[in-house]
Amino acid sequence: MARHFLTGIGLAIALICATGPALAQSNTTAGQGTDNDTHPMLETTPPPPLVASAPSNEFADWAVAVVAADWRSSQGQPIRAFENSRRDLFAAFDRAGFATDNMTALSLAPAADGTFLGAQRAFAAIESVARRGAAGCLLYFTSHGSPAGIVWGPDGMMPPAMMNQLIDRWCGTRPTVVVVSACYSGVFVPALAQPNRMIMTAARRDRSSFGCSEDATYPYFDGCVLEALNDARDFLSLSMRATACVNRREREEGLRPPSEPQTYVGAQMQALLPFLQFSAP
Repeated sequence: MARHFLTGIGLAIALICATGPALAQSNTTAGQGTDNDTHPMLETTPPPPLVASAPSNEFADWAVAVVAADWRSSQGQPIRAFENSRRDLFAAFDRAGFATDNMTALSLAPAADGTFLGAQRAFAAIESVARRGAAGCLLYFTSHGSPAGIVWGPDGMMPPAMMNQLIDRWCGTRPTVVVVSACYSGVFVPALAQPNRMIMTAARRDRSSFGCSEDATYPYFDGCVLEALNDARDFLSLSMRATACVNRREREEGLRPPSEPQTYVGAQMQALLPFLQFSAP
């Protein structure tokens, strides 16, 4: 009988040092607006039909959404760590073989003029790109977290049950990899666990993660995912390498208690993941 497993070698994103203020907006690489405004990067018209030719690699027909859902430290001060992760993870997954046309990188931080993309438009943007990836979905969320969920925009929280409902709507039964990089992000594993999913979190459900200070380039977990992508050949090795990196950094810097990233692999994904190989760097 097929089986699934949950281990402490997860790989969510070590983003969150402590619960930060919530947010409810999102900018993309173009203009920004509130939920009541038209946003050119978030049109919900159906994408053009998929070309029938075979994909150039295993991930060319996957959808990817990378979301930086907070932009503040635990004390509410602006930081760049989440934005740096959003930018560089997008580029790293592009190099790993995912198709740029099927990818989006969203920021929920406000623009310089104070405008922002509301939570509902962020959801619509993810749903729009998800429709383009007929073969699978990769969803990466980096933010602050608490036992109740992750910060989602200026005044919002994303609880596990809501994320599960949204992923069902966006990706359905397609193979799906979900990475939640935040403190206490292990709380998402029970709610998101399904046979067609792999879930990686930056921490246990009762632990903080590290690296969200004003002088940090990335949260620790995100930085370790980026480091691991240089050598990992698939998501399973990415999880193991990123977790080992987090464990090493926390041990070297004397950070306790350790965050203990978590990984869940559903039964269907256990059979599939070894055959989904990243492009060589």
